[in-house]
Amino acid sequence: MRGTLHLVTAADAGPLRAVMQADVARMLRSTHFWRNLQGADVDAIVSRGIELVEEQPRSVAELARILAAEWPDRDPDSLGYAVRYLVPLAQVTPRGLWGRTGSARVTTLRSWLGIPRVPEPDPAAAVLRYLRTFGPAHPSDLRAWSGLRNLRPVIARLRPALRSYRDEAGRELLDVPDGVFAEPEAPAPVRFLPEFDNAFLSHAERSRITGDDRWNAAYARQGVILADGFFAGSWRLPRVPGAPPRLDIVTNAAYDGLPHTARAEVEEEGRRLAAFLRPDGPPPSVHFARRG
Repeated sequence: MRGTLHLVTAADAGPLRAVMQADVARMLRSTHFWRNLQGADVDAIVSRGIELVEEQPRSVAELARILAAEWPDRDPDSLGYAVRYLVPLAQVTPRGLWGRTGSARVTTLRSWLGIPRVPEPDPAAAVLRYLRTFGPAHPSDLRAWSGLRNLRPVIARLRPALRSYRDEAGRELLDVPDGVFAEPEAPAPVRFLPEFDNAFLSHAERSRITGDDRWNAAYARQGVILADGFFAGSWRLPRVPGAPPRLDIVTNAAYDGLPHTARAEVEEEGRRLAAFLRPDGPPPSVHFARRG
């Protein structure tokens, strides 16, 4: 979950933000924005910020300018980001427009969804939601996904209703009782994952996906290719004005151990993805390169 943007259902937005609120507030306290606000009445700043974004959706930059007129001795960005961190907000539509950018404007979650207040936090519900998606998992995987601290009493409360397994290293993995396992022989089709995909970021132990290839943070900032369920390389579809479209694929060492058919599957899946992302242009060429 961390402190980034998420697309969630209206039903999930309130409960998930409530669980993350304390952690998001801790993130603010570790920034220079918070240091710039020492001695200020942060509660008053936040209350005024709520009034402004509920009056009409505003960008954080616009919010910062208005607040700076009322707190002229404070850094404008710090004022705006105090509201962004401490208030449950929603980006209003239109946003994330296909093929072009749009202004990010926010209002409060309660205003956008028409709910009177954000519910009380229930970390147990968030833990179960995680396990339903990514289980079996170790508590360290839960922390990597959520950033939440002190999950031990929550897991202890849930443990009687969970199933327990052991991985190859002997670590205990927990799962919901009706969790479904794929058959070991089931084929795993080629998949192109986007930047910051949860399939990678939601695990502390990533060797189940990366194999022998060492994970590093750079992979979070590029598209990733999975072949036969394992990390096979990265991809990007740059937009260069005046140049023919080209899908760039950089393979890694694990890719060399795959069957020869994998290259054709990766290329075909890449073409389908490129056609989806660039529907109005000519079919892109596919360029393979070897990492390193």
